[in-house]
Amino acid sequence: MLNANGVRELAYIVKVDEIHAIEGADRVELASVGGWHIMVKKGQFNPGDYAVYFEIDSKVPEVEPFMFLEPKHFKVKTQKYFKGTVISQGLLMAIEDFTIDGKTPAWAMSILNRIAQGKEVEHEGLTEVIGVTYAEVEDNKRKANSEDKYKKMAQRKPNIFKQPWAKWMMRREWGRKIMFFFFGKKKDKSPTAFPTKFPFIHKTDQERCENMVWVLQDKTPYIKTQKCDGSSGTFILEHKGRNKFEFYVCSRNVRQLKPDQKCFYDDNYYWQVAIKYDIENKLKKYLTIHPELQYVCWQGEVCGPGIQGNPHKLTDIHLFCFHMIDSAIGKYDIRDAKEIWNLYNMESVPIVCDNYIMPDDFEEFKLDADGKYDPSVCEDNKDCIREGFVYYKTTDPNFSFKNVSRKYLLKHGQ
Repeated sequence: MLNANGVRELAYIVKVDEIHAIEGADRVELASVGGWHIMVKKGQFNPGDYAVYFEIDSKVPEVEPFMFLEPKHFKVKTQKYFKGTVISQGLLMAIEDFTIDGKTPAWAMSILNRIAQGKEVEHEGLTEVIGVTYAEVEDNKRKANSEDKYKKMAQRKPNIFKQPWAKWMMRREWGRKIMFFFFGKKKDKSPTAFPTKFPFIHKTDQERCENMVWVLQDKTPYIKTQKCDGSSGTFILEHKGRNKFEFYVCSRNVRQLKPDQKCFYDDNYYWQVAIKYDIENKLKKYLTIHPELQYVCWQGEVCGPGIQGNPHKLTDIHLFCFHMIDSAIGKYDIRDAKEIWNLYNMESVPIVCDNYIMPDDFEEFKLDADGKYDPSVCEDNKDCIREGFVYYKTTDPNFSFKNVSRKYLLKHGQ
């Protein structure tokens, strides 16, 4: 689930929608939360109950009440049961499960009290307060923020940040922002921070359809594109005056200042594709043709050997563009962007359908995500299992979400 700041929450409060029996199962059943189905103990939950949901590809702390996950190395992933007839995605726990030896953590007490008062707690993020991380070490590094301005701030004023009240504030996102307002300085910010001064440019992430099943009720046509699996890259050219430009090469969260800058990967693939496709000069040509623009940006998936297990079976590094953004329009309709990328000999994600209408049945929708990639993003290989689809609303290019194939997740251990 993406929170209000567009950051993925790996653990959060949900309300159980339905309970389904499993044929031949005496001790377990399936709980439905949005589009997620999670196997739980029979009788553990009823429809309408609040619970804590842990998303797939997350890892919980190696402490109680999670010790039952020790055989799975404390990782929460997509699982098959009953000879593959049942797929369970995620972990569902009762809020009361967190009371150990009669002690209930403060966050759980707060939620239970608010529930008792009839207040709304659904979708409240718990990732940081519980200490949940991504299941894979590389994801924690690859998706981490470029700067730790809060850590630098705390190091400058250790006496303040050792205080219990300050620690309490720093455990909360809003609290950290308040602390930085009073105690932070510009020098705490890193030059490698993802640029935030461009109004229409944001870090790339898509909400999962399981967290927004209501979208099937929207019969507005959508543009259906294949979701490539690699590492997202952002490439911006800013016009800074007459014949002066600044080029930004960014990974998901980090600005890569130079080609030899160390990044998560052994090689700086982001600069490699920038050089391979001559992106700086292509964007400069575009700004020269459109002098009224302050900046232009291409975003895409960097795929190739050494990235995410190379599911596209590529022999070389590639950039498959999916967003074009400029200072006047904002985000382009991907169909219009594709015409421009074609003029500049850029590769892009395949458009499967530009008039897609959502089906009424969610299971039908999920099954549609299974399949093979278009050979154009696999160096003509026709046997690459597809990660899924991304859908863009034809009336609003800023509204999009993803449908990840369950078969793909099972194959790749997610």
